[in-house]
Amino acid sequence: MERSLIILKPSSIQRFLVGDVITRFQRKGLVIAGIKMMQLDEAILREHYAHLVDRPFFPWILDSMMATPVIVMCIEGKDAVAVVRSMVGATNSRNAAPGTIRGDFGMSGQENIVHASDSPENAAIELKRFFREGEIFDYAPALMSSLYAPDEK
Repeated sequence: MERSLIILKPSSIQRFLVGDVITRFQRKGLVIAGIKMMQLDEAILREHYAHLVDRPFFPWILDSMMATPVIVMCIEGKDAVAVVRSMVGATNSRNAAPGTIRGDFGMSGQENIVHASDSPENAAIELKRFFREGEIFDYAPALMSSLYAPDEK
């Protein structure tokens, strides 16, 4: 099974959308393999957003992402990265399709509710950045046979 990092950003925390967002992932059949709340600092954000550090709006990202604690999750499932990216929608929430998390809950490109890994390779890097050893669990929910055919597990 593939894994993806999800960050429920301060915009989702402040707007009381955490339960709605997590429920969508679970109803899709994705498994939460790790979850915790943490306060991000400038060092981890500079590493995570290294590709944006030199952009003029980077200070806004810092302010936004440190406004409240965030919830980080490791989501697991068949083709999890692509499935999650489809569920999350376009980065700019105004352009995200209705039915996606950003399309239903957001109006901003920056305050866009959630971060999701963009590739399996980046997911592995990001998960190591936000989770220590022993914080991601490997288990099979009892309903796995209702989620996947035998050849998909």
